[in-house]
Order: sequence, then C-alpha cells, then structure tokens
Amino acid sequence: MLAIQVVDDEARTLVWKNVSDPVCGREEVLVDVCAAALNRADLLQRAGKYPPPSGASTILGLEIAGRISMLGDEVHDWELGDRVCALLPGGGYAEKAVVPAAMLMPIPEDWSYEQAASLPECFLTAFVNIYTEAGLGSGEVLLVHGGASGVGTAAIQLASVTDNPVFVTASSLEKVTACINLGADLAINYRKHDFVEEVLSYTNGNGVDVIMDIVAGSYMERNIKILKSQGRLVVISTLGGVRAEIDLGKLMRRRARIIGSVLRSRSILEKIEIKQGFMDLFWPHVVSGKILPVIDSIYPVGEAMLAHQHMQDNRNIGKIVLKIQ
Repeated sequence: MLAIQVVDDEARTLVWKNVSDPVCGREEVLVDVCAAALNRADLLQRAGKYPPPSGASTILGLEIAGRISMLGDEVHDWELGDRVCALLPGGGYAEKAVVPAAMLMPIPEDWSYEQAASLPECFLTAFVNIYTEAGLGSGEVLLVHGGASGVGTAAIQLASVTDNPVFVTASSLEKVTACINLGADLAINYRKHDFVEEVLSYTNGNGVDVIMDIVAGSYMERNIKILKSQGRLVVISTLGGVRAEIDLGKLMRRRARIIGSVLRSRSILEKIEIKQGFMDLFWPHVVSGKILPVIDSIYPVGEAMLAHQHMQDNRNIGKIVLKIQ
C-alpha cells in the first residue's frame, strides 16, 4: 500500500510511498482509508519528539474514516463495505489501516468521509477529559483553552448538549467569533485581553469549575486563580512549556485538583470504554446533527506537508483533513 513516510532530512519531509500492508488480526478489521485528520501529536511525531506507543504503527495519523475491506475471524458485528471511523494509536496516513473491531464507530448516512475522520480523536479527547477525568457536573462552568482547535470546537458542542456554560480562549477575532457562533458563552482573544480578568469579570469573581488546558507552563498559576472551590484543571498538552511554579497553598485552600491526561498511550480496553461512554451519552446528538465536526480545510494526501504547515502556523479553525482515496 501507499502511506506517508517521514524522510530523515532537515525538513522532516513527508513523502507518499509504498510500504508493507498492515496485517489484520482475528479481532480486527482492515479499513480502506478514505480520509485522515491531523492532530498536533502528528507534528510532534514527525519532529521525532513523540514516538508511537509500543506495538503501534510508526505511520502518522490518529483518526481515520473509510470502508471495511477485511474482517478478522472473530469479528461478527460488522460487514464488508461498512462505512466506519476510528481512533488509532498510529497508522492513519495510509491507504489501509488495521483497527480493533471494538473501536469502530459507524459513519452517519449523510456524513462525508472527511467529516467522519474529524470525529474520533477530538471528540473522544474532549469527552474523556471533561466528563470522565474532570467529572463536569450539572450546571458547572467549563473553560477551554484553544477553543478554535479540533478539541476545542468539540468541547464547545459537548458542553452545549449537556447545558454547561462554556468559556474559551482563542488567538484572533475570527476564532473568537467562530467559537461564539458554535455555542460558547464567552470567548476571549488572549492576545488582546487577560483571560483571568475577563473570566472573573464575567462571573462576578466566581471563576470556573473545570479547565481543559493545552498550554500548561505559564498558564498554570493563572488557571488556579480562576478555579472555584473544588475546581479541576485537566492538562492535556504542554504547548506553553512543561514546567511551572504554582502556589500550592492556594491549591490546597480551594481543595482544587490538577489532573494530567493523555489518550494515545492508554490501553485498548480503556479506549474501548471511552468510545462506548461517548456513544452512550452523545451518539444520538451525532446522528441528529446537533454534534458535527468543524472542518477548516481538506488537502490531498500528497500535500501533507502543506497541511502540516497550516496547523503549525495555527491558522485552522477546527480540523485539517487529508483526503486519501
């Protein structure tokens, strides 16, 4: 099959070339990939800073959509030709991918493959961190940093479905507007305004119950300033650095919690539970169209370098997708 490979040169060039086909196990299916979506983890892996989990494909790509072309001997709930999407630990930028059957999700009839490829990683990430790790409860207020990202746009929609007020930060007027149109109650341009001041002003000094943070670093102390008593801060990325100095006394007095979280390296059993939990709570809203991935742009797979640069430049609102076949 053809797949994207990373050339070991200064630019870490992405090339579309022949590689060995993946082998389908007894409880797996082989999917002919039609589309794959980008994630920042792909940029890190390409740069050599985020190796895949042990046993996973070394090919980039954490989420796909396509058609089942082979069934493992112990797979009985799916049929050849079924349209499916799935979360992967790797292997998405390719013509074929192997997926455990229990990780598959059906594609709604009126969805394109590009839409379906944009669902698994961002919505499962938002779901597990907001509702499982942080335990967002009825009426609690959520703050999401990076509101215009794939995960951010997913989080806004999930919180809207569960009737939780949701605040976001974003880097431009265009992104702020997009977040408001998607359902955010408050969207803050962090390049022009201090999000701590804006949140405290909007909430009359009360702050928020849950924060999902992709920045870490310099944001840690500022996040703690706006956490309510028993608030939860979930750190899912470290774009702002891996080290921070915080006031532990303030954290203790507020009985607040800091939670570190990743999705990719979790066991397959954990991922199956996460997928099923998401489907139990939110799938009716996916089918009805109330939940819909936000797509920024679609690139042919041969232009993967341009797609990566688009994400590196932080220009996207929602997902960037590779069209494969």
